Amino acid sequence: MNTVERISKFVGGTFSVWVILFAILGFFAPEAFVGGKGYISFLLGVIMFGMGLTLSSADFREVFRRPVDVLIGVVGHYLIMPSLAYVLAVTLNLPPDIAVGVILVGCCPSGTASNVMTYLSKGDVALGVSVAAVSTLIAPIATPALISLLAGHWMEINTQSLFMDIIMVVIVPIVFGVIVKALFNKQAEASAKALPLVSTIAIVLIVAIVVAINKGKIVETGLIIFAVVILHNVLGYLLGYFFAKLFGLNLAKRKAITLETGMQNSGLGAALAAAHFNPLAAVPSAIFSVWHNISGSILATWFAKKEEQ
Repeated sequence: MNTVERISKFVGGTFSVWVILFAILGFFAPEAFVGGKGYISFLLGVIMFGMGLTLSSADFREVFRRPVDVLIGVVGHYLIMPSLAYVLAVTLNLPPDIAVGVILVGCCPSGTASNVMTYLSKGDVALGVSVAAVSTLIAPIATPALISLLAGHWMEINTQSLFMDIIMVVIVPIVFGVIVKALFNKQAEASAKALPLVSTIAIVLIVAIVVAINKGKIVETGLIIFAVVILHNVLGYLLGYFFAKLFGLNLAKRKAITLETGMQNSGLGAALAAAHFNPLAAVPSAIFSVWHNISGSILATWFAKKEEQ
């Protein structure tokens, strides 16, 4: 194992720590990060390109090998998280920008970190990867449609613009990554060893930039947003678990679907919020980025000790 691989493995294994550290840096040294607002979409594209490099035909064969399991995971994700976001926004009477921000992160596809947490939980990794891949690939349709349906109560939503942005910052980089892997397989496999390091750098920079831009708003509304984000995430895990159990899935599959349901691509949420809405709408995504890695690590550790009864 060379130096880059060792550093990449270490950074990937301490991911949550780096997210928290850069969130703190963004808050206390905002001047170092506010200039990076225009790079959020690029950084997300780097993460998605990395995802494309790691995708294989096996990930898609899994969809056809057990389509019902994958469908349960994808439907559960897009049913539970957006619905929870809307119910929390209405029940807690959130201000419009915060409500839209919470719904926005709720309508995003599964996060890339969920696959790592599924592995650590001793869950069904193949199922988790397939659910994440499918939820991401259908995001250009599902995410704008759900945001328009649920957040239209607070403000007008330009679904066409959201659709194009998701295509450009998510689908195009993934497809490019898949093509690069197909054409340069050996080089792609070698570079994939550094992906945890590259992805971590991109994610923590997105978090730091969003926190830096919204420092003042976080001070004003941080407690309510923290409370909503924690409720959203924890209830997502809980409902995701019982949704999978409702269909009689075994424990390994329930672990995967629980984590794929509760963990969002909050980087996409931050990028869309920064491009289309008031900057305050990006704060729930930034806080979600920090929190779901903490909660996901805790849940994965607990899940790893839990065996089928």
